[in-house]
Amino acid sequence: MHRVRIIGAGRAGGSLASALRTRGVDVDGPVSRAMVSSDASEGCDVLILAVPDDAIGEVAAAIAPVTTCVVMHCSGSRSLDVLAPHSNVASLHPLIPMPTEEIGAQRLLDGTTFAVSGHERAREIAELLGGRIVEVPDDARARYHAAACIAANHVVALMGQVERIAESLGMSLKDFQSLATAALHDAMSLSPGLALTGPASRGDLATIERHFEALDASERESYQAMARAAARLAHDTAAGH
Repeated sequence: MHRVRIIGAGRAGGSLASALRTRGVDVDGPVSRAMVSSDASEGCDVLILAVPDDAIGEVAAAIAPVTTCVVMHCSGSRSLDVLAPHSNVASLHPLIPMPTEEIGAQRLLDGTTFAVSGHERAREIAELLGGRIVEVPDDARARYHAAACIAANHVVALMGQVERIAESLGMSLKDFQSLATAALHDAMSLSPGLALTGPASRGDLATIERHFEALDASERESYQAMARAAARLAHDTAAGH
């Protein structure tokens, strides 16, 4: 790997820059997208656009194409056509949360999964970082990214609900940590269907109804949605799906 330039001075750009430097890559940046110039793809082999999804097309269009430079984005949901007018394009999406640059960089080096498409340079970067590689075609990226959001954002949002209900009881989220950690471990090591416990797995509708009535009205919609999801999982598991 030769010279990499990163545009996007947020957590993703900073994490990538730090991780690549750890692997001995010559990295220029990250620089803010507000400072991007039309010649940004000159003098580098790879130009990474670590910018918000809605800004990728605008930033890419503002940069003059250079045939020797591969331009790639880090979006999980966007296809490669958003990188027009560049011809050598790729995408590199790490399946990890990056809450800070330090944590993000470490996770990038810990064997995470990378979804790649396009030019082989994306695969080369993922391999350099020691990652597991999956290829996601353009027509599947929206579904892929939906799964990623459920796996991360929705799980965190559920923990937010646990925290609110716990605090109403004078408890804390920490009190439920071992329960949540064990459940996630079981889902990954056994399967979600085999890991499912609780009233939905037993068909105990009376208990679910008692939960619903006991919750604050603002918590009922999400609880009901997840109770239905748990019931679906229990049904599918019993049916051998």
